[in-house]
Amino acid sequence: MSTNAVTEEITYIRAVNEGLRWALREYPKALILGEDVALPNGPFGATRGLHGEFGDRVIDTPITESAFVGAAIGAAMRGYRPIVEIMFMDFTQVAMDQLVNQLPNIHYVSNGGFRVPLTIRTQQGRTPGSCAQHSQSLEAVFAHVPGIRVGLPANPQDAYDMLRSAIASDDPALIIESRALYASRGPVELERPLAPIGRAQLRRPGEDVTIVSWSRMVGEAEAAAQRLEAEGISAAVIDLRWVSPVDHDTIAASLERTGRLVIAHEANRTAGFGAELAAWATEERFWDLDGPVARVGAPDIRMPAAATLQEALLPSAESIAETVRATLNAAPA
Repeated sequence: MSTNAVTEEITYIRAVNEGLRWALREYPKALILGEDVALPNGPFGATRGLHGEFGDRVIDTPITESAFVGAAIGAAMRGYRPIVEIMFMDFTQVAMDQLVNQLPNIHYVSNGGFRVPLTIRTQQGRTPGSCAQHSQSLEAVFAHVPGIRVGLPANPQDAYDMLRSAIASDDPALIIESRALYASRGPVELERPLAPIGRAQLRRPGEDVTIVSWSRMVGEAEAAAQRLEAEGISAAVIDLRWVSPVDHDTIAASLERTGRLVIAHEANRTAGFGAELAAWATEERFWDLDGPVARVGAPDIRMPAAATLQEALLPSAESIAETVRATLNAAPA
């Protein structure tokens, strides 16, 4: 951390904006491409003011994700450092050939002849009024694909740091922001060294149970830990931050103390990334566990647009706390 740190209280979306501004200043061959990112200042304001400051390096594209992701891959192979905004995570599915068959494979199939320093930015999760085609949480889909880094920042500082680290990397990266957190505020140190990719963070220490979460659910996990503390239950909270690569060491260190694991995410429970963590804990840390691993996620139905129905379906601080209670009751003393 820098010795002359300057910290500002800014929103999550402003932190993203500052990360993009840093990239355009730091890398003369950095480009931003996406729908409405230039003159309209971005659909959510992430690119506000950047076209005015950097001109044609911020490029509005047609509504064709497969085309502009493909163009960005070609630009990255020719020495540019593109940053692509895909308006909604759901729309990554329109460019799956580019994102899954091409982007992560180029360095491998070229025998190291090409690097592809391309960063994809998108956002996911539900907000009131968002419909079934704009609410999906699909991080597990891309965590399954070798060759692409996948990060999900949960606060403004991480939104700034993780984006910068992804852009600075010579490997393809996907940064999945949380639309529900865009207006949240927090302290952000804008002048600090780049953070390594793939590090989790212990947000709260604990002795009785480890809660692992990421993105928007980190706040719910911390709120659950506060409720449980009032009941005499000490819950550690780990913000995983990156689902590829995964920081297993931080989870393992906590499990050695607590012996119990609860995983919470906004995505559907079935085949969500929590299942991968549960499998790892069972295979690799079985003797640290004092009871079964528990998962908290959304039920396997399409997300309605009505805010009240969304609230009924999504994990919350109370549903996480209730799962912790059940886990402790199921485990031997």
